Amino acid sequence: MSKKIAVSHQVEETAAEKIGSEASQRSGSAASRRNFFKDSGLLLAGGALVGGQLAIARSAHAFGTESIRVGLVGCGGRGTGAVIQALATTGGDVRLTAMADVFESNLQSAFRAIKGKNPKQVDVATENRFVGLDAYQKLFASDVDVVFLATPPGFRPLHFEQAVAAGKHVFMEKPVAVDAPGVRRVLAAGEVATTKGLAVQVGLQRRHETRYRECVARLHDGIIGEPIFARAYWNGSGVWTRPRRPNQTELEYQINNWYYFNWLSGDHITEQHVHNLDIINWVMNGFPVEAQGQGGRQVRTGHATGEIYDHHMIEYTYNSGTRLLSQCRQMPGCWSKVGEHIQATGGSCDISSARIFDQRGGLIWESSAKEVAGKGWQQEQIDFFAAIRNGQTPNETEYAAHSTLTAIMGRMASYSGKLITWKQALSSNLSLADVETLHSFDSPAPVQPLANGSYDIAMPGKTVAV
Repeated sequence: MSKKIAVSHQVEETAAEKIGSEASQRSGSAASRRNFFKDSGLLLAGGALVGGQLAIARSAHAFGTESIRVGLVGCGGRGTGAVIQALATTGGDVRLTAMADVFESNLQSAFRAIKGKNPKQVDVATENRFVGLDAYQKLFASDVDVVFLATPPGFRPLHFEQAVAAGKHVFMEKPVAVDAPGVRRVLAAGEVATTKGLAVQVGLQRRHETRYRECVARLHDGIIGEPIFARAYWNGSGVWTRPRRPNQTELEYQINNWYYFNWLSGDHITEQHVHNLDIINWVMNGFPVEAQGQGGRQVRTGHATGEIYDHHMIEYTYNSGTRLLSQCRQMPGCWSKVGEHIQATGGSCDISSARIFDQRGGLIWESSAKEVAGKGWQQEQIDFFAAIRNGQTPNETEYAAHSTLTAIMGRMASYSGKLITWKQALSSNLSLADVETLHSFDSPAPVQPLANGSYDIAMPGKTVAV
């Protein structure tokens, strides 16, 4: 990560900024927020409201019971799992017909795993297995109907833009970008998808879980009044590391070890904690107007953990004045907690467990939904393919982009130690990498190691944010 983060104050208002301004105004009216959701109701995909977000249900080709061809770009664990879940949907045949990855070993592993679960629904001819940094282009040129984008997030804006240009329905994993230029690019491509009648769904699967939907609907109905304080957590022990192998180029090493490089993952506040931030944005029907906080590297001291922090603590402020304390940490042996909470004028809510309490702590509502781990991942595919079969085109781009930028704004705040406004974050010209210039593993990596093999780490108080 560069020691200088340039944020422009003199950027012309774009379509993305207009969207942000309108949503910010909505977030300031609590009564309007309640009335909007009360009038809309809670509908499944294919209707007017998808995952708590107003969807543009444009008419498109209704697949009905005919076969839907799927192409997978990014054959890691999440891409593999998402396709397996897509193939498990009902209403008609779903068939995997093309795959793409920068690593052939990933593609082969995913192919075996998916075919092992769904042998009759995997029909990927050898000529439709694409490998390399340009593999996505070859897949988009194939006859697939739906593309799954599950590469490291740094490639997401480029891949999404080109998938939409190719006329494909899109399921893309979160986050949708790692920097503000990427967010703006995704918002613009999302608008194009709407005009072309393409469905877009994002892997913020909590919005498709019944218990979350029921709970947020009751909060919007005002069961405990107006939100005055929120908390969001993703505290865990961390994730894998993939040590450097002999003869790897720097670019190959970084892509294989993608979680630890900002141009690929956006730091774990963006790659992982975005789930929790998205829930609070959903409850608030908007996004924060500013953020300040802190973070650092306490246990990540080796070269193998790249340049990202291992903890962030961010205070976000919404337009209504409601504060969110957001905490994410990846440290073994520490308190673990994943969830979201709201304190309101008339009580409190543990959103992640779908339980609402009065001011004295008495339980007044609890979801009866008995959902197991992974249910949201499956349900989002059920909703997505049901919509496509019905000729509906829900588009989740906007709220996913806003939640992604919420996380990026938090990273900007913790890296710099400065207060960052939404306008500053959205208009930032900092691009972490120009991924379109990466043509092979011999291309120069966007981040280069220092002489001792370590990487430049952001330093609060010295890293310039504005």
